[in-house]
Amino acid sequence: MNNLTNYHSHSTFCDGKAPIEDFIKQAVKMGFSSYGVSSHAPVPFANHWSMKIEEVEPYLNEINRLKQRYSPHIDLYAGMEIDYLHENHHPASDFFAKLPLDYRIGSVHILYKNNTEVDIDCRPEEFKLNIDTYFDGNLKLAVTEYFDKMITMIKTGGFDIIGHADKITYNASTCNPNIREQKWYSEKIEELFECIAQSGLIMEINTKAYNRHGIFFPHQKYFKRIQELKIPVTVNSDSHHPDFINDGRTEALSALKQCNIDTVRQLKNGTWQDTPIQL
Repeated sequence: MNNLTNYHSHSTFCDGKAPIEDFIKQAVKMGFSSYGVSSHAPVPFANHWSMKIEEVEPYLNEINRLKQRYSPHIDLYAGMEIDYLHENHHPASDFFAKLPLDYRIGSVHILYKNNTEVDIDCRPEEFKLNIDTYFDGNLKLAVTEYFDKMITMIKTGGFDIIGHADKITYNASTCNPNIREQKWYSEKIEELFECIAQSGLIMEINTKAYNRHGIFFPHQKYFKRIQELKIPVTVNSDSHHPDFINDGRTEALSALKQCNIDTVRQLKNGTWQDTPIQL
């Protein structure tokens, strides 16, 4: 089994730019051994990025159709990226727990202030406006609330993979370039990593921003700590277009090896297995 896998992938069922089958065709062409589709799960407010609840059944039907069609060429899996919004909407909620999915990604994209959804996964200029508007310009408060929400999500469970663990920090660093060097931040992300280690969940190394910005989520400066805590990892491209399904993979695998992480967690015959990194 090679290291050509991806379990974080979107499509036109959510904010992706192509039908699911286009991603699968590209994965087969590139020699991927397994591929998972993980469109954004429905959320209870209007937006441009998640699937609608009435689209869940067609989404699962389409993946099942493609599983049968491409079974001689690739192992295909049905996933979903599910937001932890609040205590009534999260990956362990009854609706998501009962879906016939092969795996689930748990992510945080939204914070709440005064019963208002605040998007933290947006353009940097919009992020700064949100911090000024909803957090009175208090960047530390917003980042702390993000990591606290990630920790609550992990403790609540109901999923397999932790999505882009420090995603907020890219936008936060455009407001404060030295944020990763601050003591309070280091303590907070250490709290997150220790929680992940205790949970046994898989942490994705998200390569979506590597070709544009030269960073992974979580940031590569933490790979050594991930190794020390023995957190299992998988490399995902978070691709929204078929051309990007393999972006940053080789660089991520190389960076992991340099920190003495020798295996990645991959799906084989429906089971997560530690697979040696081969460069």
